[in-house]
Amino acid sequence: MSTVSKTILIIEDNPDIRENTAELLELEGYWVFTASNGDEGLQMVRNLKPDVVICDIVMPGIDGYAVFQDIMNNEETKNIRFVFSTAQSQKNEIDKAFQMGATCYLLKPFDEKQLIACIEG
Repeated sequence: MSTVSKTILIIEDNPDIRENTAELLELEGYWVFTASNGDEGLQMVRNLKPDVVICDIVMPGIDGYAVFQDIMNNEETKNIRFVFSTAQSQKNEIDKAFQMGATCYLLKPFDEKQLIACIEG
């Protein structure tokens, strides 16, 4: 059991993935908050200033790339560790995420070890 108390925000439109990931991280001792879309997620990022954001790429409305861009363009949030979580496994998508400055790229389905490795760096 981790004794870390990092704050993590999960932005994911799939309720099952969102809830399962949140539960897994809570069991590891993290403070976890969730958002079901990019708009809600950006509001929470501004209010919470989490240590880590785990964000899906393909979502209705604002996609994960736009969420990431917004966070990186804001002086108060640009140092937040950002993890893309997606089923997008094409090399060009992965390259785009890292070129933008993403910390980690998790391919769904991911396991607990991969998730924790991305959070802890």
